[in-house]
Amino acid sequence: MIDHAGINVGDWEKAKAFYDAAFAALGAKLLMVVPEQFTGGVKVGGYGREKPDFWLHEARDVGRGRHYAFVARNRAEVDAFHEAALAAGGKDNGAPGIRAHYHPDYYGAFVIDPDGNNVEAVCHKPE
Repeated sequence: MIDHAGINVGDWEKAKAFYDAAFAALGAKLLMVVPEQFTGGVKVGGYGREKPDFWLHEARDVGRGRHYAFVARNRAEVDAFHEAALAAGGKDNGAPGIRAHYHPDYYGAFVIDPDGNNVEAVCHKPE
């Protein structure tokens, strides 16, 4: 039901570097940057595989405690996401592994991004 979502980021370059690395592991990249003449002078960019699905919006008001889970096509992508996100400055919030309390094939990894958001890569397929 969700076509796209986005978050506010306090430091555009730091957030961009983090999401460039984390999303590359999932086969996604920055697909669009909105010209600043349409954004009131702030940086806005959308990431995805085929279309912009997840947006970063430069702002002073960033919030902690938000959670976003991104689809991984296989468990190796979950592992790669976690490794890339940590290398890009994220903080571990749950190493890759089965979360059987959701369902037997729920394989996910959690990282706190530079603005305090809890981001996850998840694969629902069996090994």
